[in-house]
Amino acid sequence: MDRFKQLQTFVDVATLGSMSAAARAEGVTAAMVGRRIDALETRLGVKLLVRTTRRLSLTAEGSALLEYAQRILRDLDDSENLIASGSARPSGHLRISAPAGFGRRHVAPLLPAYTADHPDVSVTLDLSDRLVDLIEERYDCAVRIGDLNDSSLVGIRLADNRRVVVASPAYLARRGTPATPADLARHDCLSFGNQANQARGWLFTIDGQVQAQRIGGRLECSDGSVLHEWTLAGCGLAWRSMWEVRHDLAHGRLRTVLDDYAAPPNGIYAVLPERRHSPARVRVFVDLLRRTYAAADYWDAPGA
Repeated sequence: MDRFKQLQTFVDVATLGSMSAAARAEGVTAAMVGRRIDALETRLGVKLLVRTTRRLSLTAEGSALLEYAQRILRDLDDSENLIASGSARPSGHLRISAPAGFGRRHVAPLLPAYTADHPDVSVTLDLSDRLVDLIEERYDCAVRIGDLNDSSLVGIRLADNRRVVVASPAYLARRGTPATPADLARHDCLSFGNQANQARGWLFTIDGQVQAQRIGGRLECSDGSVLHEWTLAGCGLAWRSMWEVRHDLAHGRLRTVLDDYAAPPNGIYAVLPERRHSPARVRVFVDLLRRTYAAADYWDAPGA
């Protein structure tokens, strides 16, 4: 048991950045934290941390151990949760990350019913377009839209996500309608500032192949809802998901362009840290997302 305490303390010190912060998190004294780190270094015969009066940093051996220690502790937590819950009853705290706009409309509304059905679970929902590190920041699950580039994570496809280029009727009347993706060079394009695939360009199917078309414009924002408002206000063209603009299209507030060049849909995923057993609270939540998004009429509902 002392070995696990030493590993947990080492992980807390490394991730929280100081021994005093780790001591507060564990409810022990800073001296106790120091003794555990000393004992771990003595047992392994290597220096794990470099401590000065101003900062604390990991040695090369410490960095290597941190990855393994986090994996061991996660596996221990998963095993205990699996046994304690009997593989069935969800319990504990669920930490979720989701894109701000999508999470506001398609994740947050599901959580009151989820917690009502599972009273032993509490939930933190982080709505941000920042790509969080699930393992380092200790999230149980993230909802992500688009290609999954991190092979160390487990991705569960929940639904297709079709993207379209849209503009307001006023903008199209003023600037004209692009006939091909190359015409975008002569238009104001509203860019999603921190999304990697938009930094490379908007994706289109050209001559049977998916290609990125570079775009330019004077307005860029990392908040999708702001881009949506700019598009409605006639500020330019935007490349947006159908779940965001479907009802604006139905009511004539926006129009699609370049439909003949649309790229294939990408995906909406639940993303989990790589682990053999997910706690029941995570499995039940992912099942809820999958059932909800798979419903035939879900995406056509007024609030979708």
